[in-house]
Amino acid sequence: MSTGREAALYFRGIMPTLKLADAEIYFEDYGAGFPVLAFAPGGHRSQAEFWHRSPANPANPPPWMDPTAELAEHFRVIAMDQRNAGKSRGSVTAADDWWTFARDHLALMDHLRIARSHVIGGCIGATFCLTLCALAPDRVAAAVLLNPIGLSAENGPHYHEEFAAWAKALRERNPAIDGAALRESGARLYGTDFVFSVTREFVAGCKIPMLVLPGTDLAHPPAIGYELAQLAPHGELVKRWRGPDHKAYSAQCVRDFLKRNTP
Repeated sequence: MSTGREAALYFRGIMPTLKLADAEIYFEDYGAGFPVLAFAPGGHRSQAEFWHRSPANPANPPPWMDPTAELAEHFRVIAMDQRNAGKSRGSVTAADDWWTFARDHLALMDHLRIARSHVIGGCIGATFCLTLCALAPDRVAAAVLLNPIGLSAENGPHYHEEFAAWAKALRERNPAIDGAALRESGARLYGTDFVFSVTREFVAGCKIPMLVLPGTDLAHPPAIGYELAQLAPHGELVKRWRGPDHKAYSAQCVRDFLKRNTP
């Protein structure tokens, strides 16, 4: 039986799965208006469901705003499962890197006939946003970077360990995936510094408006968030956004920011 979200997609004449040559990408479509492409938190398990519940504690609501609920009154919000997460599937090669995901995002925009969109990303989703800003700046109107990941003096091994755990689980589900290719892909993804996919120089020269809601822990270093907001020529900062006391405020900040920057 189709969910309400899937039924809405069928009504629009759009299947909720994008079939590519090397992947199938599941997505969900909410609301109407100028589009917002939403990249969920959860590391390489990033999937639309993690906007609604915490990846670390599924029984609890997440401490961050849910764009599919908070933005859909004013915008068309498209949430997706990244390749090999949730309901999405894809091949894995040694050449896979952040640009592999960004090409999926552009393909989804093309599939939905979206010429230009806002982007919002939590955790790893913030790096997805920045990669898309670099690959196709003319396709991105504004970016919201929520709880961004990034390299610090304390968390060096963290991302490699997290990727290795995800890769192990992926191979258990699909033993045909090449373990050596996964290891090489992980090295490409996390072999640099800062936010991994783009440089500080890129952010300093990027004209796309950015709203940054910094992280507060090892995996989401606050210094990375503050640096992003400072480097971006049109960067803005929301300091207090986590938890029940601040979620409504942060959602309002995001709505106001996106409205101000909608073409």
